Amino acid sequence: MVDHVLALAATWTAWDGRPVPADDRIYTPHKAIRRVADHMVDHLAEMEARLVGEETQPDHWHASATTTEADLAPFTEADLDEARSRLTRLARIWANRLDALRPDQLDKSPGTGWTFRQLAFHLEGSAYYADSVGDLAADGASASPPGRTPKS
Repeated sequence: MVDHVLALAATWTAWDGRPVPADDRIYTPHKAIRRVADHMVDHLAEMEARLVGEETQPDHWHASATTTEADLAPFTEADLDEARSRLTRLARIWANRLDALRPDQLDKSPGTGWTFRQLAFHLEGSAYYADSVGDLAADGASASPPGRTPKS
């Protein structure tokens, strides 16, 4: 999922600054990266809490319902470098954590909620945010064609 997101993000320096509508929300390059990272952090925190027997903390993200001023900023090469570092490190943390678990911990995870294996596969859906912005290499400025609804 992270490789897919970063491949799309590599085209976002061509973004023309217009938010892209998808379903009932709007997306921008920065918002897509923020949502992918937040989703990874949220479920990582859930997994870590459950592993040590703590209650999970409810998240207070504004999620994709909110578009911040920072989300509307141009997406530069420096932003792409930051996204690569951030998401690659988060993916590595996830891989290391999952690799350290026994098969029974993956499929019969402590606490309530999805199994850790299900959580990992659930994160694949985070590609939706990047797909909402789309591949900007094709036309160089605008994102997805009007009316496009990304896969969830």
